[in-house]
This record gives sequence, C-alpha cells and structure tokens, in this order.
Amino acid sequence: MTPLTPASLLGLAEKTAREAGDLVRDRREAVERMTVAGTKSTPTDVVTESDTAAEALIRSRLFAARPDDGFVGEEDGVVVGSTGVDWVVDPIDGTVNYLYGIPQYAVSIAAQVDGVVVAGVVLNPASGETWTAVQGGGAFLDGRPVRVSSCESLSLALVGTGFGYDAGRRARQASVLLEVVPRVRDIRRAGAAALDLCSVASGRLDAYYERGLNPWDLAAGGLIAAEAGAVVSGLRGAPAGNDLALAATPGVAAELTALLERLGADRD
Repeated sequence: MTPLTPASLLGLAEKTAREAGDLVRDRREAVERMTVAGTKSTPTDVVTESDTAAEALIRSRLFAARPDDGFVGEEDGVVVGSTGVDWVVDPIDGTVNYLYGIPQYAVSIAAQVDGVVVAGVVLNPASGETWTAVQGGGAFLDGRPVRVSSCESLSLALVGTGFGYDAGRRARQASVLLEVVPRVRDIRRAGAAALDLCSVASGRLDAYYERGLNPWDLAAGGLIAAEAGAVVSGLRGAPAGNDLALAATPGVAAELTALLERLGADRD
C-alpha cells in the first residue's frame, strides 16, 4: 500500500491524474463533437461518457494502490473507507467546456486525511499544465513555485466567477455580478472552478468567488490556492463550501468578502 504521507499521496494522485488526463484528451481529440451521456441536477448539467470512463480509471488506480481508502467522486458517489484517507475526485471539471471543445477543463484529485485536505493535483489535459500542493509545502505549477498576486485594491482586481446550472440561481448570481462589475478591474468566467482556483494561485486572477461548488470542485484547487498564499473562505465566518467559495490574494480578500456579504452572494 502507498504510505500515508502527504507527499506519497500526492505522488499517487499526480500519476493517476496524468493517466486520466491522457484518456479524456485523447477521447476529445478523436471525435468532432462529444455526445451527452446523461444529465445531473438540470438538463444543462451534463455528463459525458468520458467523465464516467475517467472516474472509473481513477478509482481503479487509487484502489489498486490503497484498497481500503474512501472515495468521493462526482459521477459514482461515495465509497466509505477504513484508513481515514478519502479521495475527492472530479474526473472532468468543466464538462461543458470539454463538450464544446474549449480547452479549459481539468482532472482534479485531492487526498483528505481525517477530513482535512493534505494533497491535491489539478491537471489541464489540453495544455498539460499541472498544479500541485501538499499541506504546508507551498503550491507549484509544473514543478515551479507559484504565488498569488500582489494586488491590494479591489478596484484593480481581475475577478473570476461562475454560475450554477439552475436558471433561478443563475439569475440571482447575475444580479450580484451586476453590482460587482463596476467595483473591479474586470470579470472572467472560464467555466472550470478548479482551474479558476489555480489561476488565483498563479496570479492570473486576483480573486475568484462562486456559489454552489461541490467538494470535488473545491478540494484540490482550494488547497493549491491556499498554499500559494490565497485567503480561501466562505462568507460570514463560514469555510469555503457550497454556500459560497472565495479565494483571493490577501490585499483584496477583506474588501471582496464585505461586498459579497452585503450583496447576499451566499443566498438564492
């Protein structure tokens, strides 16, 4: 069994993510247009056959190395383990981008020990870029250390966000965004939460916020952002989670948090 250290868990996660990334990239390149295999929360919340194939591959590799661990996957649900280690996996974060051939999607794998994320990898199969982190060890892009930006004013911040699949929630998120736009440098909506979190880690975004993230959207990217120096939190003293996840360079985190709290961004 792979030893229970953050570094060894990261090594297993990264090796597995690269194999899954090759699978989804090769499947995407092999066809002109991907097809929808099913839907999840709404008709616009799609899953492709590549999602299920990639998650099956990831599960098989992780359980081959550590058969008694737990597993939390986007497509196939939860396996309860006995070791205290749980793998939190999104086989394709940004499935709609993947479906349309937009090269902004990711394989995301995180290892939790007793509920705490200690290692994570986010891989963009289209570009090959790979972000990694272990708890307390800093964040890296393709093996090189990364750090959040030095932005100190929300008015100068480039801010990423995303939208839910439910039409009512999207309308509410749009109303919040109308208030945010005039108070920041500009907005980006790339369509893959894990990559948005890594963009904050790399200084490509100064901040990112979104309502409705699931554990597999947040686990690896949230650790990477935090290890790069980002403030990663929710609103009103809550941790980052489904109600709202925010990652920001320290110079703008308090200002953005206060704005989003005033706008009720964590409420439908």
